[in-house]
Amino acid sequence: MTATGTRAAEADRVFAALANSTRREVLRLLRDGGPQPVQALADHFDMRRPSLSEHLKVLREAGLVSEQRNGRQRIYRLEAAPLADVQDWLHPYERFWRERLTGLGALLDRMPDDEPA
Repeated sequence: MTATGTRAAEADRVFAALANSTRREVLRLLRDGGPQPVQALADHFDMRRPSLSEHLKVLREAGLVSEQRNGRQRIYRLEAAPLADVQDWLHPYERFWRERLTGLGALLDRMPDDEPA
């Protein structure tokens, strides 16, 4: 696989991981609460731990979380670097919409105000 193909595959894994609301919530919990054991994360969801473990596996494979063993516990930590790549990918679209909204604002400014009835 080429370097471009590898980067595309990595980006696909990140976007696939972010496509699920449970995984986005796990990322939010880790962002807001710092590193946490699986049980602390599981307490926030109405699902069995094996199901949450599958979500954590997807996040780990996408590079969005890391896992550290501490005795029998597994502690998960947010790894935000792949999110910077997503932000870089989204930036041209943000610029696109900002330009469109600026144009809309200019058009609205040029339009005459409605006369009161």
